[in-house]
Amino acid sequence: MRIAYFDTIAGISGDMTLGAFVSAGVRADDLAGELAKLNLSGFEIEASHLERSGIVATKIDVIVTDPPRYKRHLREINLLIDGSSLSSQVKQTATNIFRELAIAEAKVHNSTIEKIHFHEVGAIDSLVDIVGTAICLEKLGIEAVYSSPVKVGQGGFVKTQHGAMPIPTPATMEVLRGYPTILTDINFELTTPTGAAIIKALSRGTLSLEQLTVESIGYGAGTKELERIPNLLRVMVGTLHERHDADELVVIETNIDNMNPELYPYVIEQLLSHGAMDAYLVPTIMKKGRPGILLSVLADRARLDHLSSLIFKETSTLGLRIQPIERKKLRRSQREVTTSLGSLRAKVIERDGREILSPEFEECKRIARERNLPLLEVYRIIERELRP
Repeated sequence: MRIAYFDTIAGISGDMTLGAFVSAGVRADDLAGELAKLNLSGFEIEASHLERSGIVATKIDVIVTDPPRYKRHLREINLLIDGSSLSSQVKQTATNIFRELAIAEAKVHNSTIEKIHFHEVGAIDSLVDIVGTAICLEKLGIEAVYSSPVKVGQGGFVKTQHGAMPIPTPATMEVLRGYPTILTDINFELTTPTGAAIIKALSRGTLSLEQLTVESIGYGAGTKELERIPNLLRVMVGTLHERHDADELVVIETNIDNMNPELYPYVIEQLLSHGAMDAYLVPTIMKKGRPGILLSVLADRARLDHLSSLIFKETSTLGLRIQPIERKKLRRSQREVTTSLGSLRAKVIERDGREILSPEFEECKRIARERNLPLLEVYRIIERELRP
């Protein structure tokens, strides 16, 4: 899976994001050409290179030549994006980012997303930053986004059209609510509301043990030179290889055509209780057209002799086939979760860097009996509530 990983060395803003993507391989001319599809006049973008702590980075400046004379509501912004000739994916990504901003602004100002109007966020440069980010993701073929915990400054104030706001601003923190965040002691607005919304709308979360093959790295520069850290956003583009647990097992198999079928459930029960990882039956047609059963057992090699002896003891077979196999599996664990039907144990499956919760059958059966509900209804309720 091709991903972009946002390393918030000194937080994140819209222009830093564009700079990092251009540094990572998006041509500035191509970005400008796509932005022209917005049918939005009064701006141009300039790309330049500069150094932050000896690291060469790209700085993107949005030059506004004709500032808008009115404030935009979310509906107007969405109409502008939807009415453009940009791709459907770019439109959807951009509107998702703006929606995160609208939700946060509405919460901070005790309003609704329909009534809220944007000042800095609705300005031309923020429109360019957000739509430009969506364009860059498409240009680079990004399928998913992850990030480091987002760094924010702390202390001091920043001037806005609402007046002086404390750092981090209320909108920034509202956007980042629920997302891993690091409060630094740097007296500067490291992360802007636009940057926070880009992360919140796009990112699947932070990475830990996943393996990433990095193909390109880009550095986007912030405007101000900071004393203690380089004012940079780093974006790494590459392929995320999902980690699987692996082990070596054996498959024990035998074909049986002369045994009372009533015995098979007992055989399976015995095999599982004696350490087999799995045991199952497959109907088959054997030589001379006889119907038979293929008995397959999956086990750790250490239990091979014990389970082989059990099969000889409990079945009529005269021989076994043993095959070594390698198994890869998604990481699994269990977790106690709370639902509207009560607490229960659920399977936690790790896939594509995300956790998927799935109810255990025995737990669903217990709840169905306790509450006198159909088992199917219990499954539907719990699966709906566990869905991310």
